[in-house]
Amino acid sequence: MKANNKSMRSDASAQVGIGTLIIFIAMVLVAAVAAAVLIQTSGTLQQKAQSTGKQATQEVSSNLMVKTIEGIRAKSSATNMAANVSMLELKVGLNVGSSPVDVNQVVISITDGTNTNNLIYANNERTYGNAMASFSGSLTAAANVYNMTTATQGTPGDNAKYFFTVEKIRDEDGSFTQSEPVMNTGDLVTFYISTVAAGDTGFNDIGTINVGGAQDDTGLVVGPRTAVSIVLTPESGAATTADFITPSSYGTKETVQLYP
Repeated sequence: MKANNKSMRSDASAQVGIGTLIIFIAMVLVAAVAAAVLIQTSGTLQQKAQSTGKQATQEVSSNLMVKTIEGIRAKSSATNMAANVSMLELKVGLNVGSSPVDVNQVVISITDGTNTNNLIYANNERTYGNAMASFSGSLTAAANVYNMTTATQGTPGDNAKYFFTVEKIRDEDGSFTQSEPVMNTGDLVTFYISTVAAGDTGFNDIGTINVGGAQDDTGLVVGPRTAVSIVLTPESGAATTADFITPSSYGTKETVQLYP
């Protein structure tokens, strides 16, 4: 009889298949984690991009436009007028496509080359802790101009040094009031800035407003040949600058065209 020799053969193919399966599962898990991270990151980036785009659009589109500036000299009679400009009237609108501008948050910086006043709107109560003394949304614009020119409060002091007032000229949608002065495209308003010099506080009238010779000294002197710079800075958007040099003589004019 022949011997029945049987040999044992080693087969490792099953082990290789299990190893491949483990690697495949690991790759799927890593891909899932990476996908989750990418989705979360892309969502965050999208939100930031939208927010940045909105802010950038607002910064570019929210622009005030100074159309004209007139200076008014205080007077006691037609022949007795101040040597300097006592009030500036700025006609201000918005650029085409501009976002609404809350005048209550606008800051106006004005300098005569020597002194600078930083003015806020009369109803702004956050900067100094209270609104302008004697200001009321129910008063006429002229009454608030009078109070701006003559009234004083303990903090921060003379109204004329710290506040400005406004009056609407055109407001089709009725969005602009003394209490809530919001400008939309197409609106046109007048900004009143007091520039009464120390030697001109005793005159009785500024334009049509009787101030009774009790104006506050603003520290500014807008006399002939004075370089004046005015910067209007809204809450958002680019600042608007209006620079001009006053005429060499005011002559007998009560109202002087200063800009453009």
